[in-house]
Amino acid sequence: MNAHHAATGVKESKDVTDSVTSDGDLNGLRILVVEDEAAISLLLEDMLLDFGCEVIGPAARLSAALDAVAREQVDLAILDVNVAGEPIYPVAEALAQRSIPFVFSTGYGSAGIRDSFRDRPVLQKPFAQNDLKQKLIMARRAVAS
Repeated sequence: MNAHHAATGVKESKDVTDSVTSDGDLNGLRILVVEDEAAISLLLEDMLLDFGCEVIGPAARLSAALDAVAREQVDLAILDVNVAGEPIYPVAEALAQRSIPFVFSTGYGSAGIRDSFRDRPVLQKPFAQNDLKQKLIMARRAVAS
């Protein structure tokens, strides 16, 4: 396998990403968490670490989230729809421009999501670990196809 990766060089990360998507394994992914409630941030972080993910953030402010999108390598993001009183859409737009999949997290359901983003997975608060994993896999598959 090492010879294959050495021969493919740069393609290695794409091959790994494709295999991660197909078997539903999130291990090794860098996931940006944008959430202003500390208890939910900690819960998300614990769940993501259980999946083998690397957590970026959590960002509790819109400016910190935009900074993370600009500076970090992000594979996936979880976005609270309303962060410290500000709508998350500038971050969603920045991620969409870079073809980075994301999941909205909200206590209000998909009715509170802007029309242009209604096709994105929505994680309804409160949520279970399995719900989180399913939504993250859905988001990755939607962008991959």
